[in-house]
Amino acid sequence: MAISDSTIQEIKNRIDIVEVISDFVSLKKVGSNYRGLSPFTNEKTPSFYVSPSKEIFKCFSSGKGGDAISFVMEVEGISYIEALKYLAGKYGIEVQEEEQTDEQIQAQNERDSLFIILNFASEFFKKQLFQSEEGKSIGLSYFKERGFNEQTIKTFELGYSLDQWDGLLKEAKSKGYSEDILEKAGLILRQENKKYDRFRGRVMFPIQNVAGKVIAFGARTLRSDKKQPKYINSPETDVYHKSNILYGIHQARQAIRNEDLCYLVEGYTDVISMHQAGVHNVVASSGTSLTKEQIQLISRYTKNITVLYDGDSAGIKASFRGIDMILENDLDVRAVVFPDGQDPDSFSRTMTSDAFQEYLKSNARDFITFKTDILTDGGKQTDPTKKVQVIRDIIESISLIPDGIKRSVYVSASANLLDVEEQVLLSELNKLIIQKQRKDKKPEAYQEELPPPVAEPQQKKPDIGSLAFPVERECLRLVINYGHEPFDEEMSIAEFVLGETESINFENKLIEETLNWATQLLDEGKKLDADQFIGPNNPSMSQLVIDMLEMKYFVSEGWEERHRISTMHESEDLPNAAYSAILRLKRKKLESLIHQNEETLKKSKNQDEQDELMRMHQHLKIMLKEINDELGTVIS
Repeated sequence: MAISDSTIQEIKNRIDIVEVISDFVSLKKVGSNYRGLSPFTNEKTPSFYVSPSKEIFKCFSSGKGGDAISFVMEVEGISYIEALKYLAGKYGIEVQEEEQTDEQIQAQNERDSLFIILNFASEFFKKQLFQSEEGKSIGLSYFKERGFNEQTIKTFELGYSLDQWDGLLKEAKSKGYSEDILEKAGLILRQENKKYDRFRGRVMFPIQNVAGKVIAFGARTLRSDKKQPKYINSPETDVYHKSNILYGIHQARQAIRNEDLCYLVEGYTDVISMHQAGVHNVVASSGTSLTKEQIQLISRYTKNITVLYDGDSAGIKASFRGIDMILENDLDVRAVVFPDGQDPDSFSRTMTSDAFQEYLKSNARDFITFKTDILTDGGKQTDPTKKVQVIRDIIESISLIPDGIKRSVYVSASANLLDVEEQVLLSELNKLIIQKQRKDKKPEAYQEELPPPVAEPQQKKPDIGSLAFPVERECLRLVINYGHEPFDEEMSIAEFVLGETESINFENKLIEETLNWATQLLDEGKKLDADQFIGPNNPSMSQLVIDMLEMKYFVSEGWEERHRISTMHESEDLPNAAYSAILRLKRKKLESLIHQNEETLKKSKNQDEQDELMRMHQHLKIMLKEINDELGTVIS
């Protein structure tokens, strides 16, 4: 099934881009636009802009931009169709789907097929948990023993896989699903001529992406059989890359944003128990080492992470690399350690929800205090040699922080905590930073630091053709921003610019392609709105057009009255702006032709050809002078 064109158009008509983006970014009105911190980078100064009139956003720190649909795709990491369905749900629009032809069904994207079969499997496992005798007596009993109530079980869509070789395989085949797609989704295994379920006799933990789509499963056995691994997970597929996802992110993302804090734990049951205890802003790395991609996923919603540890100090030391990675990605990190023998799952069940939440808040420590306490065994370790190593470990972590001010604050705090002179720590920190910079440089970068060999200076001639790019962009910018405005009584700005450039070959082929598309839209009687150029079919053109829609610079409200300085916007004299842009474009083209003619003349050995080239040269120079005179430019 595909979303009907009428539904897509209704979604586009109902979208309020400021309203959509405000669900993810705190926006402040500035002039006619809105501004906020980028959800894609760790910036401190707002460079993310939204234009309600043009219905687009532009992130100057990451370079990303587009309409409301592309924003949802970027920020949630979902497909075009999934973004449309998200927006339809937000605005209460019924999604009408159209029947596809046999050819379209056959060509259906494999990625979508994986989502469909994984969702089917999730529903099957849930059904077995609540309706089969085996599921109720084993799986449901286990979850209830863990203290999970029915609402929590449903929130995380927990399930049970029957202790059969082909329970899921048989059910899926009876519904028309192919063995091929089941295998690609990691749900069945092949061994010689045998095919059987990957998950058998286990409680099931569906792993969802940020949009709530099931992309994989974690499964725990309840047997005491030592030959069986306690947990098994889905293999990596086209929709599941374990380093890119966090368990519980779908249920936690809004709470993380609201609390401006993310709790990071290790296992599925840690997340579920904490959620039931009222702590909803929690995710798990699902037993894998923390990755850069997982940290970046959290950074979409907050810059603050608190890592929760059980009382095993050896295990904590092994996870220090995760804290360093968080610091390296410019996020703030704190840590909470539970009493010996306790983890977030077990400890949350020993007290009330309020008491547990208070424990988390009152026991959160900055990474310096936390790391020092672990490395010195709570201050019991006083060996000077060991203390030197602790200091080095702490400074090495601080050196990873990109923000210089943060580094300075942490150095000062470390000096007080470790009873070491601050200048000594700063000196060591600077050494580490310099070493890192040298290590990060490519070998050829060091070549540049050596004195250059003595040689005769050479004058490098400019690439005349490339100089035309700015004026080519200017012509397109005027068409995109003011195409519908009048040039004179007979034509619009777009009609004038497109008519004057019709016979010109552009150096930048993407600009030429975009202008050709604008010409086609005009020929079809369509208005040159930005959304005519922005969409998933041509990302390069979309990005180019978004870059033309300048939003970052504007005259603030009350400027003229406050400073008594009159300003004039280009929109107040568009015909002159368009005419000047065309003259500058033609001047660059003439300069390029003159340059080419001169180069040909230098190489020519034929007198007749030389005479013809000289006549052409004089003609081009006359035309260039006329354009310069028209522009009011005087050249020697």
